[in-house]
Amino acid sequence: MKKVYANAKEALDGILRDDMLIAAGGFGLCGIPELLLDAIKEAGAQNLTFASNNAGVDDFGIGILLQTKQVKKMISSYVGENAEFMRQYLSGELELEFNPQGTLAERMRAGGAGIPGFYTKTGVGTVIAEGKEHKDFNGETYILEEGIVADLSIVKAWKADETGNLVFRKTARNFNQPAATCGKICIAEVEEIVPTGSLDPDMIHLPGIYVHRLIQGDHEKRIEQRTVRQKEEA
Repeated sequence: MKKVYANAKEALDGILRDDMLIAAGGFGLCGIPELLLDAIKEAGAQNLTFASNNAGVDDFGIGILLQTKQVKKMISSYVGENAEFMRQYLSGELELEFNPQGTLAERMRAGGAGIPGFYTKTGVGTVIAEGKEHKDFNGETYILEEGIVADLSIVKAWKADETGNLVFRKTARNFNQPAATCGKICIAEVEEIVPTGSLDPDMIHLPGIYVHRLIQGDHEKRIEQRTVRQKEEA
């Protein structure tokens, strides 16, 4: 099966449509599938729901799709650093399903593992628990969370071989790995594609069986919060 495509537009061809639930990797500005997000913007798909740890910033990541009003709902755990996100949510233009960070990661992992739901203590006694089934185990109360199965997963990795085996780099592994597994179709963008067989099997973080399409491209190296020390007087 051919998995390597020339660019993000070609990789999305025949897959992207309106009203999709898309699981997107990324943690802060680290490991964001920026090329695929740019292509989604250019394609103009509407009424999208994104399951993602955060929405990037105003001009990067999912933030660019908020600017064009292509996102109707976010399933997220961290919603800071994005003024447009805040504006749309507070004005009622954007739906938000808020998840604790670990819960969101586990919802993706569960969906990818074929687990429809799981119980967790996180969120018990808060607004997160409203409307959810409660159950006691060994004298402790838990709430039921559903696994996420997305129509499409878009992720960014460091390296891949031509069969789609992926290697993530450091923090980029956090949400990209579970996001990749929970999509019915997964498209990955990487910094480098190497010949099949050249990756050490023990270093592969995600087997190629999960990855349907693959692109290579150049990526920005952004710093989300830059803190510097003032120059000392001589």
